[in-house]
Amino acid sequence: MTGIPNIKKLDQAVVNRIAAGEVIQRPANALKELIENSLDAGATQIQILIKDGGLKLLQIQDNGHGIRKEDMAIVCERFTTSKLSKFEDLSGISTHGFRGEALASISHVAHVTITTKTADSPCAYRALYSDGALIPARPGSSAEPKACAGNNGTQITAEDLFFNVPTRRKALKSPSDEYNRILDIVGRYAVHNAGVSFTCRKQGATMADIQTSTGASVVDNIRQIHGSVASELLPVEKTFDTLEFKLNGQISNANYSMKHRAVESSSIKRAIESVYGLLLPKGSHPFVYLSLEIDPKNVDVNIHPTKKEVHFLHEDRIVQAISDLFQEVLENANNSRTFYTQALLPGASDPATKKTTTEEETAPSSNTSIPEYKYVRTDSRVTTLDAFIHKPTPMQKDTMEIDAEPIINTIDKPRVKVRLTSVLQLRKQIKKAENQDLTNVFSNHTFIGCVDD
Repeated sequence: MTGIPNIKKLDQAVVNRIAAGEVIQRPANALKELIENSLDAGATQIQILIKDGGLKLLQIQDNGHGIRKEDMAIVCERFTTSKLSKFEDLSGISTHGFRGEALASISHVAHVTITTKTADSPCAYRALYSDGALIPARPGSSAEPKACAGNNGTQITAEDLFFNVPTRRKALKSPSDEYNRILDIVGRYAVHNAGVSFTCRKQGATMADIQTSTGASVVDNIRQIHGSVASELLPVEKTFDTLEFKLNGQISNANYSMKHRAVESSSIKRAIESVYGLLLPKGSHPFVYLSLEIDPKNVDVNIHPTKKEVHFLHEDRIVQAISDLFQEVLENANNSRTFYTQALLPGASDPATKKTTTEEETAPSSNTSIPEYKYVRTDSRVTTLDAFIHKPTPMQKDTMEIDAEPIINTIDKPRVKVRLTSVLQLRKQIKKAENQDLTNVFSNHTFIGCVDD
């Protein structure tokens, strides 16, 4: 009989690393936490820089209130937060973060650098973190935050994400796929926070993939990120006093559909899809942006480590109210529908037209000619492109050749023989110093053009 294994207490570093794996599942999760920290800090400008899908570099910079130098020593420790002091505060929480695990989790799976400056500080301070604690920039130096130049706000840089969790790093998809997930997260927060300027780009890229301005509206941000859908949106806004929540948003009418995008509440998702299912073609999905303002005391935010899900009271009644409102708005807006048809190419037969009599088959064709620029060549074996090129007649060809002969006026001047001693001496020196083989190489070759690297 084998011995019963002893129960041991896990080392704190192991505990922290396991917890970090739950909170930070991929680069997009890390960025989500950092964006929420910036928004909670009152930032109006958020700039994001990404390399290799966020695995090599994930950097976010804001103009929020910053972090005090005195707090930098514990900012990356677990369960340190400025948004919650006691458990009862959860019933009225109004900020995005509350547990104090975001920066701690990132520091356990990446190399973190924080540069921050408050409005009343004469300079910025920079510090490096690993496993939730300050570390020195070089061995033997102090780990205390160093004074440096910087703007008001905070810049957080996470490098080599999951460097110590090789299985997680290998399980992630390609950098391009991870970057698309990052763009999706940034796009959602940019649409919802219309008063905040968001910029997201890859390192080394001159153009940003997402760029919104501070003064833009929700519809402006939707147009900037999602394009033509903004022209087909219907505003939705209503307050439900009995259920203690307020709804406002932008939804697409039945003239627009796009690829499916996941929402966080499966019940709301099913209700919305059931309403649009009667209006949109099969396989199409709507564009929906919803903002639900629910009384904080009716919301439980402490459900999932990544804060991806929340529970709220009267969920069934709220979902039904949303469904009824959508149906009412869409029924009033869809009195007319727009259908797009494809124009028939010149020369193609109409499938709905059938020839039934011999007279119709032998009827002379119309004399109306089709302009050449409307011809569409669908098969190279049917005709060649030479058919569309006018070939000149022999008489025109002779005329063109005559006209093409250049008229060059030349003036014959007698060659001047040089007798200056200095010029003759210079020629001898050049002739003596020349490389005959190299001269022959260039003399016997034809110049084509310069190569521009």
